[in-house]
Amino acid sequence: MFKLVDFIKRNSHVFLFILLEVLALLLVSRNSYYQGARIISWSNSIAGSYFNSVSSVTGYFGLKSENDRLAAENAKLRAQLEESYISYTDTEFEVNDTVYRQRYAYTEASVIKNSWNKDDNYIMINKGVRQGVKVDQAVMSPQGIVGVVVNTTENFSTIMPVLHSDSRNSVKVKRTNTNGTLQWEGGDFRYASVVDIPTTHKLFKGDTIITSGLANDFPEGIMVGFVEELSEIKGSGFYDVKIRLATDFNKLDHVYIIDNRFKEEQEELMSATSEE
Repeated sequence: MFKLVDFIKRNSHVFLFILLEVLALLLVSRNSYYQGARIISWSNSIAGSYFNSVSSVTGYFGLKSENDRLAAENAKLRAQLEESYISYTDTEFEVNDTVYRQRYAYTEASVIKNSWNKDDNYIMINKGVRQGVKVDQAVMSPQGIVGVVVNTTENFSTIMPVLHSDSRNSVKVKRTNTNGTLQWEGGDFRYASVVDIPTTHKLFKGDTIITSGLANDFPEGIMVGFVEELSEIKGSGFYDVKIRLATDFNKLDHVYIIDNRFKEEQEELMSATSEE
């Protein structure tokens, strides 16, 4: 309290000056219409800038809930895409009846822990068994491929992203349908490698790499990345391909867990076939 009084005493001339300026402005505004209008316009401009700043700040803090809402809405829309369904055509009495059954369903989730600068990286999300997440389900971002679920608890799951030394994903060149395997050898999180693409299939810088759909996890056609560099491995008949990943793992905040509703049936069929 004493410090406040001392502060006011030491700066009394400043406070007096401000008071006199305010009084002068009031007198001018009352006695001159033009000057009054200018002062009101100036004060409105100041107030408008202030409230605009406040609105920007409050709007920023409201972005998380808005992003969550948009992510959930995108998951529903993605589940309605044509590639999320499988088509059956049954012919009976010369009448073709085509029925569509949904093959892939999508669940949105938020990333709560993420690493991208190690040899073996992992991602944690805020969805688990209680929300229908299962081990081996594929995971993508709005930009493209992310990885595969490897562990779950009641409310959380961990994902092995493509940025892991053990990660292998079936991909293909969109332009030629040539199949290959996506892998990561460490280093820059922006890049990965595609192996097993034969040199008999022409490949060019800038070619688009997408998921092949040959595995039982990712649907066909999910964005993987773009060819950045390529060269022929002497004596092998294959390319050495470096791609720029479509997903920015350094900025990953929302993902979609992909549920292949026919996966169990497919795996049972493959198991039975291999035993024959």
